[in-house]
Amino acid sequence: MSERMRIILLAALDEEADAFMPGKGKALDDAWPRVRRIRAHGHSILLAATGIGKVNIATAAARLHSLHGADLLMTVGTAGKLSSIEGDCFYLARSVQHDYGARKAESFVHYPPGAWPMGPANVEPYEAMADPGTRLPHACITSGDAFIEDAAYAAHLVAALEADVVDMETAAVAQYATSVALPWAGIKATTDDANHESAGDFHANLLAAASRAAQAMERLIAAL
Repeated sequence: MSERMRIILLAALDEEADAFMPGKGKALDDAWPRVRRIRAHGHSILLAATGIGKVNIATAAARLHSLHGADLLMTVGTAGKLSSIEGDCFYLARSVQHDYGARKAESFVHYPPGAWPMGPANVEPYEAMADPGTRLPHACITSGDAFIEDAAYAAHLVAALEADVVDMETAAVAQYATSVALPWAGIKATTDDANHESAGDFHANLLAAASRAAQAMERLIAAL
């Protein structure tokens, strides 16, 4: 992909967005989300801080796509680690929502978002675009509108969804991108292990993890 691309790069938190090419680009006048336009590596990048959660980030993706157009949607930022996968910064090769489904008496059954939440479960992850050469470990990320501080539930997400890391946004970006036939990709660095220590670990490690993810994302964009 040697030609110029229009990239919408989405981060939930200000800290995650600000870590990407700090001081570069120009702020736009959009009231929401907060957007910075950056021209780098031959591409036009709209970097947005959307706020936490699937609705915020999907709404921001749709709004920016409608206003400015896009060739590629991307997410960058932080996540909790679920599986024993090695590393602390990952290319998000697949994504799946963990909070869409059916609450049955004996368990929560996961279904693809938008599908009838009944009958045999059939969760199909959204597939990201091919890795252009990040050399990062490839991970499956699961997303839902809950901050995970429960090791038992983290283990369930590994067993039920083959997830490696967890956040509150990426799968919604992937769902929107798939619905409008745009490629998507993401990089997340981990702050915590989705257990009883996660709240403290998240705050302690946020800035360092956001920086790792941002630097890896810049390398990815340079490789496009």
